[in-house]
Amino acid sequence: MSMMEPTTAAHVVAVFASDRGPGDPERASIMSQTGSYFAKRGASIVCLAENGIIPVPLITAARAAGGPVRIIADPGITLPPALAGVTMDTLATREERLARLAELAEAYVALPGSLASASALFGTWAAAKAQGRTPPVVMLNRHRAYEVMRGYAADVLSPGLPGHERAVQFADTIEDLWGRLSRLITEGR
Repeated sequence: MSMMEPTTAAHVVAVFASDRGPGDPERASIMSQTGSYFAKRGASIVCLAENGIIPVPLITAARAAGGPVRIIADPGITLPPALAGVTMDTLATREERLARLAELAEAYVALPGSLASASALFGTWAAAKAQGRTPPVVMLNRHRAYEVMRGYAADVLSPGLPGHERAVQFADTIEDLWGRLSRLITEGR
């Protein structure tokens, strides 16, 4: 399969991203690149929109590349006109939203973002565990955004949790992120 061919079966991936708050000034660009790259490879993206935070660059890039996107939102979210026609599930509580993300996605991707997106990722992972599932997580460690987590995984998880590398991985580029994600999903099927 060439690098540009889509996968044979669409992967449903929850992408956790935010372009608000302190952090990497390239976050919007990273979201756009990820949305486009994943969509061109056949991925279906599901993402969270709450407290006024919508990962617009991720969604618009994925849609422009022909990929399906579903938003799981709080009742206060109003989509901008550029996102008209995007499927949106509105759920009242955060617990319901995270459980819905957990139910829909085969794997989770963490892009460099805010504490809110990291909190949503781990809340969704916990919801999946409550559903009896353990979807893999791949974190884009661009500009060392997840270096502390990488160290934790190496120092704490590896000796005490056999197979942790199938649960949590780190990538330094979007291409590597997709490669790791695809392998983990395929191995989990």
